[in-house]
Amino acid sequence: MKVAYLGPAASFTHMASEKAFPNAELIPSVTIPDCIKALEDGTVESAIVPIENTIEGTVNVTLDYLFHQANIPIQAELVLPIAQHLMVHPDNVSKWREAEKVLSHPQALAQCETYLSDELDKAIREATPSTAYAARRVGEQVEPVLAAIAPRLSAKEYGLTIVAEDIQELELNQTRFLVLSHQPVKIELPSTKEKISISVTLPNNMPGALHKVLAAFSWRQIDLCKIESRPLKTTLGEYFFLIDLYVGDQEKLIDNAIEEIQLTGCKTKIFGCYSVHTIPIS
Repeated sequence: MKVAYLGPAASFTHMASEKAFPNAELIPSVTIPDCIKALEDGTVESAIVPIENTIEGTVNVTLDYLFHQANIPIQAELVLPIAQHLMVHPDNVSKWREAEKVLSHPQALAQCETYLSDELDKAIREATPSTAYAARRVGEQVEPVLAAIAPRLSAKEYGLTIVAEDIQELELNQTRFLVLSHQPVKIELPSTKEKISISVTLPNNMPGALHKVLAAFSWRQIDLCKIESRPLKTTLGEYFFLIDLYVGDQEKLIDNAIEEIQLTGCKTKIFGCYSVHTIPIS
């Protein structure tokens, strides 16, 4: 089995992929769209991409691609504890505070902004496609002094030295990853919840449309765990809504609610009904 993930090696997505598919051939992708395209063109059987972080919220590029361009079901969700570490080339350990740039994925930079403001306020923040990509770049050059924010595995993979540990703003920092595949997948990790993700696009100029959508779930006592809006990319002020629901024993009620929503003129898209797997802290 071939599984695409947001690379390069030693990224958080790589760590989640190894835990979910320990016997698969893991294939790194430079960007999230590239990862999903590998699944679309049949290069891989599954793809793993980040969708949300505790501190920085939704990974918009993932959500937008799944809504606007892809038609691939979510087969599972992985929840990974996230610890961000500051690392430098071994030759620069004594002068890491002189770093001209701090490299990392935009979400990781944002998760650690408080620490960076206190300790490296003059360093330029440079966004990279992934945390592991940042670590690899820092390992490739000694001058000028660069630092990377990345997982511990990246330091080991690219020969870096960690100079500050756990610099993220929240101790309980987690990232959710989606497992995408045209076929069901088997994951040998603890699972306690079942979710369904749908999008709802409201009719133009229909008063109370969002209230009617939420009411369809409310009076049936269906448990919503997330709702957010994203631009439709048509006209300013037009949005679609992503809604995540806990399934439990309410699958039939959810089907009825979606049917009621469609009868009001709303358009819906089901991204998938899937299990949530928690990756133990190692």
